[in-house]
Amino acid sequence: MNSAYPSTLLENAVNEFARLPGIGRKSALRLVLHLLRQDEEKVVHFTDTLLKLIQEVKYCAVCHNISDTEICSLCADNRRDRAVVCVVENVKEVMAIEKTIQFGGLYHVLGGIISPIDGIGPSDLEISSLVERVRNGGIKEVILALSATMEGDTTNFYIFRKLQPYDVKVTIIARGVSVGDELEYADEVTLGRSILNRTPFDESYKLLSK
Repeated sequence: MNSAYPSTLLENAVNEFARLPGIGRKSALRLVLHLLRQDEEKVVHFTDTLLKLIQEVKYCAVCHNISDTEICSLCADNRRDRAVVCVVENVKEVMAIEKTIQFGGLYHVLGGIISPIDGIGPSDLEISSLVERVRNGGIKEVILALSATMEGDTTNFYIFRKLQPYDVKVTIIARGVSVGDELEYADEVTLGRSILNRTPFDESYKLLSK
């Protein structure tokens, strides 16, 4: 069967762009054609930037946030409240919460949420390192700020059980974020209020269980 593309090189490039989340083949073709219209120097700079990202990006040794250094700028900032740790799914949630300017503590990036249907279990996430941070002392409150989905609630409960042996307050962001919503898509005002109006997890769990 003949290809709809006039060039195999063009088709290969479109196939690679179409692998990106949210990018269909039409959008991929538009992006590739845009690059073809650019000066070679600009395209080389574009590809070099991506390659440098893959080769040099680091994950913070403390919170697992994406970083340029071994310890991210948030964990290295002595002005932040080290007694409060906000647990999030990934770096997108860190960025969303930081935009609210309502949280001054530290973070812990899990790298996902428990989802048996996707083959993601507790051991695939940074839960044990969170428990270790709490065990080492100094943390008085852990805020669970995961998406209000079944997977998010499952992960919240698992973490809550893991932290029960320790003298730490476990809270959950208020349900200003609608059930079923992804945290990254909440507007800044709603997300900020959800953090400020957080409640003890055991009380929230009792309400959800009814």
